Amino acid sequence: MMGLSLGLVGGGGSILTVPILVYLFDVDPVQATAYSLFVVGLTSLVGSYSHFKAGHVHFKTALVFGLPSIPAVYITRKFILPAIPDSIFSVGSFAFTKSLAVMVLFALLMLVASVSMIRKPGVSNEKPEIMNYHYPVIFVEGLLVGGVTGLVGAGGGFLIIPALVLLAGLPMKQAVGTSLLIIALKSLIGFTGDLGSQPIDYKFMFTFSAFAVAGILAGSYFARFVPNEKLKPAFGWLVLAMGFYILGNGSSFEYGQKLSLTGMNTSASCFYFCSILIKVNHQSVLHA
Repeated sequence: MMGLSLGLVGGGGSILTVPILVYLFDVDPVQATAYSLFVVGLTSLVGSYSHFKAGHVHFKTALVFGLPSIPAVYITRKFILPAIPDSIFSVGSFAFTKSLAVMVLFALLMLVASVSMIRKPGVSNEKPEIMNYHYPVIFVEGLLVGGVTGLVGAGGGFLIIPALVLLAGLPMKQAVGTSLLIIALKSLIGFTGDLGSQPIDYKFMFTFSAFAVAGILAGSYFARFVPNEKLKPAFGWLVLAMGFYILGNGSSFEYGQKLSLTGMNTSASCFYFCSILIKVNHQSVLHA
């Protein structure tokens, strides 16, 4: 589902990786962010290939953004995240744990990402007027996005793409292609920060990644028949609902069987909802 959504809607599709791992596969949230880094990195690398062939990757900007971002992800995974105590604070019988903090932060990130997908994009020119590149600001942005990626395991494409358009003056297509390369590099290298810090089920991770890659290839194919300007806002509403769902279950968060079954039912319903949207949008294209 994660790969399919990434192939269909592009940036933002990978935001479902951590919720899927936590609610469908009972993976600990902190460990799920590690798996997510690898999966998101691999799928972004696959997705960036077509943009590279089309000449939509700006390597200089990717280097400036990636220089601070990649070390920030690695340091966060290797040193900062392990240093956070398992129980941050407690009030009575309620304990605010590291796992809960990760899920709450991720849910808030989902809410922000959903807004960027739901709102209608402004009219942008493929050849913007000549402007000075704000590379120092891009450097700082890369540092901040790297820290966020390290904490929650999300690619952060919805943060990177606007920065590349506004600060580097890249056309949208080039910003998307460049962002995929940045996400791939910082996620895969950031994942190495988890090696030795926590147990990694490589068989599960590689199997999940293989299905994700298959999903992105299938999604890229079906994306030709679905108008992205209609599907992406619909996916944004799905991400918004999932974000509120995670926050709503936060006070009683446990990655146990009961919550997993609830999450499974919710995810299945969301998948069915997206399938209906795809069918309706496809019919609208055929009758247009």
